[in-house]
Amino acid sequence: MKIALDAMGGDHAPTVNIVGARDALKKYPDIETIFLVGNSELLRQEFEDHQLTDPRAVIVDAPDVVEMHESGAKALRRKKKSSISIATDMVKSGAADAVVSAGNTGASVAAATVKLRTLRGVDRAGIASALPNEYGICQLLDAGANPEAKPEHLATYAVMGAVYSHYVLGVKQPKIGIMSNGEEDEKGTKFTKETFSLIKELEFSGTAPFDFVGNVEGHDLFESDLNVVLCDGFTGNIILKSCEATAKAMSKWLKVEFKRNPIRILGAIIAKGAFNAVKKKSSYEYVGGSPLLGVNGVCIIGHGGSSALAIENAIRVARETVNLKVNPHIEEMLDRISPGS
Repeated sequence: MKIALDAMGGDHAPTVNIVGARDALKKYPDIETIFLVGNSELLRQEFEDHQLTDPRAVIVDAPDVVEMHESGAKALRRKKKSSISIATDMVKSGAADAVVSAGNTGASVAAATVKLRTLRGVDRAGIASALPNEYGICQLLDAGANPEAKPEHLATYAVMGAVYSHYVLGVKQPKIGIMSNGEEDEKGTKFTKETFSLIKELEFSGTAPFDFVGNVEGHDLFESDLNVVLCDGFTGNIILKSCEATAKAMSKWLKVEFKRNPIRILGAIIAKGAFNAVKKKSSYEYVGGSPLLGVNGVCIIGHGGSSALAIENAIRVARETVNLKVNPHIEEMLDRISPGS
């Protein structure tokens, strides 16, 4: 397996990408090569500084970088030799099996969509972001790739999310809901109501690879036995960033409160193991990255603030997605549901 890593992508690039790749190569001997795509002179220095001597780590020069503040699609057209562009081209040519980037999300989505195109039966790709809940992992789909989605796009997301949950997360029959403002069938906008009808029809056909639970609300993301929650990319991105901000705020508030007196400090020390367990469960570092489902190649999008651990785990997600043949399974399922389309 060969993975192209956008070494210049992310707030803390390239250091975290170098260290993350180094640690992933140590952990996964089945990875044949990780291509570190970026400024070759800078990367060679980083290799030396962080003792990355594994011959499976190969530098691929890319003189340009799409910065985090830039418009992804526009920058991609202007910077044809950017690290994300060249890394994606490697997947297109077959030189790599997957691309991983913690850089500009818009550029990653644009590069994958334009260069790799979409899978057979898929009109729009969607980002599947993992949220931990009481029952395991709930995938929020779409988390930002397609802000102006149509109901038929979400119907395809339902199939792709179910396939990913089944093959990667080991869920036998995934449970899927639509994000709405109430659980009742009649609740929601015209968009969510049309989506509801399409997915209900798909479930009634008997070919759907999931159980449809209907409309769900925000609290269901964390409290209900759900594997995939569907929404347009605009809504999904707001939900995702709100959840991240809430988690950070809660962590900060707890630290302040625990330091108010010696008894609380002692309690915090005693409960340190529990706090660390919760942090591990909820941190994006351990999730690693989010697959862009629906493109004709494996594309994993990492958090902009990714640490080395997050990069290591994003590489793990890419490895799993390739090994478990998620894309062929998605095409097979879409063909079964809509033969001849």
